[in-house]
Amino acid sequence: MISIQTFVFNPFQENTFVVSDSSGACVIIDPGCYSQSEQKMLFSYIDNHKLSVKLLLNTHGHIDHMLGNYFVKETWKPDFVTHRLVVPELESTQAYGATMGLYAHPSPAPDRFVEEGDIITFGNTELEVLFTPGHSAGHISFLHRPSANIFSGDVLFQGSIGRTDLPGGSFPQLMKTIYDKFLTLDDAVTVHCGHGPATTIGAERKTNMFILNYPPA
Repeated sequence: MISIQTFVFNPFQENTFVVSDSSGACVIIDPGCYSQSEQKMLFSYIDNHKLSVKLLLNTHGHIDHMLGNYFVKETWKPDFVTHRLVVPELESTQAYGATMGLYAHPSPAPDRFVEEGDIITFGNTELEVLFTPGHSAGHISFLHRPSANIFSGDVLFQGSIGRTDLPGGSFPQLMKTIYDKFLTLDDAVTVHCGHGPATTIGAERKTNMFILNYPPA
């Protein structure tokens, strides 16, 4: 089975995940570490648990989810994996960050791209790639079926959904993603969100007002 460690990083309070298994292999999903203290926190966890970082995964390329891409790549040299439509987002982060007084170190280029249905492997673990656009054009999520966990980026939150007013966002597309990709999962699946606490598919199916009030056309 997998172990999941969550860090809350940067001014956007973004969730960074380290997912590991009994082999000692791990992946880092959406590294948002911005300050040196945040980088040290991530490094110390990896080092203290004697983990081997195999992959850097981005659900999407918005600045809050990639501020630590350069640090992770330079420190552990993992392959960087994301969707090809994320690249324009990564390339615009420096200019976007400057408008908010944030310095975003240029992200390394992805080593390979994945699509819907691809399987990402590390150690004894397989993560299934879901193409989940709507918050951004190239957004992907990572599903671990054996443990019923999904790493959803900024698609679905506890009681809310991802914003759709940024370039590449689409409210109708996001709602279609949620209905077609998330609500087809079992109620027991835990959703590890890009911001805020984790939730479950069942809880959101019953209480999320966006799901209850805005079915896709």
